[in-house]
Amino acid sequence: MEILRVENVVKQYGEGETAVRALDGVSFTVEKGEFVSVIGPSGSGKSTLLHILGGVDKPTSGKVFIDGTDLGALSADKLAVFRRRQIGLVYQFYNLMPVLNVDENIALPHLLDGRKLDQERLDSIVKHLGLTERRQNLPGQLSGGQQQRVSIGRALYSRPAILLADEPTGNLDRKTGDEIAALLKESNRVQKQTLILITHDERLAMQADRVFYLEDGRLVRNETVRTKM
Repeated sequence: MEILRVENVVKQYGEGETAVRALDGVSFTVEKGEFVSVIGPSGSGKSTLLHILGGVDKPTSGKVFIDGTDLGALSADKLAVFRRRQIGLVYQFYNLMPVLNVDENIALPHLLDGRKLDQERLDSIVKHLGLTERRQNLPGQLSGGQQQRVSIGRALYSRPAILLADEPTGNLDRKTGDEIAALLKESNRVQKQTLILITHDERLAMQADRVFYLEDGRLVRNETVRTKM
């Protein structure tokens, strides 16, 4: 079942001779429950693509459909609601609220959406992330790896259609990065969470079902690494 469709997406900055195309006609589809990694050199358009998939930025032309919804057809208010409910985002630098504890940071987008706290879901995620003893801690009282776990929990809490991770291990040491990567893979393999991962780490990228190679804003290769069972 198709969960994501990207149709001829172009993102251009500037006009005329100084125009720069960060993305140049990118098209692909992703199936529900699939794990896709996106790699390429710096400036190839990886983060731009993720921001467009996440509804954080808009393409100059082209369309993005998530679970059948055309992001470009949504008003700003409806897009904000859709993002909170259907798109989970994990960034390299965590983006946690410093005055909120672990539980509050994980549930924040859900509560901002005006929905009742699902305590059972929250308890399950905190336990899964190994943060049971840290629930009342503020971000400043956590290690980098623990903060990234909270970020992943926040992204997963609402059971989004897709989870987008932008260099989630890039700010961590090798051992902690491997632990975070294992959590993301487990969410995909066990919980069937669709995962799109932007990374410079080819070792990590090759653990996906498919690898997309971006170069100069173009999708130059789309390789199957492992077949979904």
